Amino acid sequence: MVKFLQQVIRWLFMRLENVFNIAFGEKLNPFYHLGTISFWQFWLLLVSGLYLYIFADTGVHDAFESVERITHDQWWAGGILRSIHRYATDGMILTMLLHMLRHFAYDRYRGFRSFSWLTGVALLWLIYIAGVNGFMLVWDKLAQFVVIATAEWFDVLPMFNGTLIRNFLYLESVNSRLFTLLAFVHIGAPLIVGFIMWVHVQRVPRAHINPPRDIALAVTLMYFVLAIAKPILSQGGEADMSVVPTNIEFDWFELPVLALVYVINPMHLWYWVIGLTAFLFVLPWLPPKRRGALAGETSITFHPDRKTVHARFGETLLDAGLRQAIDLPYECRNGGCGVCKCTVLQGRVDPGLYQPSALSASELAQGKVLLCCATALADVEIEYRAGQALATIQEYTARVARLERLAPDVMRVLLALPEGQGISFKAGQYINIILADGERRAFSFANAPHEPEFVELQIRLMPGGRFTTYVFEQMKEGDSLRFEGPIGDFTLRESSRPIVFVAGATGFAPVKSMVEDAFQRGLKREIYLYWGVRTLRDLYLPGLPEAWAREHPNFHFIPVLSEPTPADAWNGRTGLVHEAILEDFPELKEHEIYACGSVRMVEAIFPFLKKHGAEDGACFSDAFSVSARSLAFQPRQS
Repeated sequence: MVKFLQQVIRWLFMRLENVFNIAFGEKLNPFYHLGTISFWQFWLLLVSGLYLYIFADTGVHDAFESVERITHDQWWAGGILRSIHRYATDGMILTMLLHMLRHFAYDRYRGFRSFSWLTGVALLWLIYIAGVNGFMLVWDKLAQFVVIATAEWFDVLPMFNGTLIRNFLYLESVNSRLFTLLAFVHIGAPLIVGFIMWVHVQRVPRAHINPPRDIALAVTLMYFVLAIAKPILSQGGEADMSVVPTNIEFDWFELPVLALVYVINPMHLWYWVIGLTAFLFVLPWLPPKRRGALAGETSITFHPDRKTVHARFGETLLDAGLRQAIDLPYECRNGGCGVCKCTVLQGRVDPGLYQPSALSASELAQGKVLLCCATALADVEIEYRAGQALATIQEYTARVARLERLAPDVMRVLLALPEGQGISFKAGQYINIILADGERRAFSFANAPHEPEFVELQIRLMPGGRFTTYVFEQMKEGDSLRFEGPIGDFTLRESSRPIVFVAGATGFAPVKSMVEDAFQRGLKREIYLYWGVRTLRDLYLPGLPEAWAREHPNFHFIPVLSEPTPADAWNGRTGLVHEAILEDFPELKEHEIYACGSVRMVEAIFPFLKKHGAEDGACFSDAFSVSARSLAFQPRQS
């Protein structure tokens, strides 16, 4: 039944959204901004409500009279703002309902999104409570109906048992304390709403809380025109408990439940309201569940920057990437514009639901999906167009200026660009070596940006590696190499936190670049380098970090050997590199962790470090994975 209902509602949304795409374009389609439009209407409610509160009174007779003065004596300000306040409340309820209905139809309320769904249900009821309460403050004939209907509905509950309505049988029963209470609720409820709205978007990475400027202006102008054309006025004069209110204009956006109090059994109405609320709260866990989805985390590798992140159950590729600081392209986040189109290189994904105009059937057959809709069903590799980030990536032809074997399996390669040509990069970035058939091999800059004379690479020989074997057996000084760059965002973040570098094998290369750049820029932050290798010979440049430690008091070098040989005569730290870190730092909170090495090393150490306080937003890595086609090492960031 749920699945059929989703299909019907989705069919309607698809066609409505397509019409609005034609009318307004994908970027300004209101259906793609329902959440932010709700936020904007809330801001309108706050601004107009604060102004009205300044002039409103809470006495028994003063309440109605003050609202009348606001409406008529200053119609050009208070009157317009009163109308905007009412219309924005109706509009917010409408957009919130559409927003929830759309997420239900597109099956975007489960797993990772269930938290936002639950807070959304709570927000909807709070807005209803604040809206109903607002009608009472006016104290006109409509307010009289709302008060009496609400009291009679609550009186059927055993806890009240008919006591509430006694307070409204006669006008003398109503006193100023009631209006003070109503005003308190009308102020307190929006404050709670604002807090929950903030909580509501916390699990949505880079969530926007305001719509595009054109939509915000259009919504504001619409309410202004409505306020002029059909102003909100008090109905039937001041409330009078001796007369039954008739001929009132009902508000079907905010008062639909009260309209049923006199139509069906009030207790049955309670059953329906409580049942519907409970159903909405448990809906994310009801069948049908998405087939093929993994209950645990999946690994997503994004190209061209080869950065690896972990996606939670039900989390889209876009949300997983944005949450972990990948600058992915996106616009509508609703499968309507196609800006986030990408290609699945390896693994399985659920493409999700989207407008056919954003992704054609032929594109889907070619392995293309939309980042904002697709979810990983297994570990996947994704290639996306980096947009403006790619504008700085250029292709170069360089000459091999020098080859120096640093260890039996590590070669330093210095590349010289043609005279007058240079490359601007950030410490920690890398380049792609372009092979004759167009395949690419990625290596990090080992030199700092202030040393642009050569591009220094530190290349480790991999058995069977196509390019690395060529470097060690055939490459000679004077040879030409094509490469593109700079690429990647594995760079030092601006902060005052101590830095902990974790390097494995040739993961020392980007660390060398970042440390030398830090010294050049005069960074005074404490820097710790843990270089983990198997044996002493794998520590191919030990003298360099030792010299840094002597020359810079804020730098500390800790080499760690996991399998030292007797010939090494090693008296330093042994074991796994993360164990050495945790011995020195039982608490890693307020530290930045930069890990450079194999994927196995990075995936092994981060869980341990995070258990000791390392924060998700302060852990960065440049991990190397073996290419399935070439067995050459390629950096991959996570």
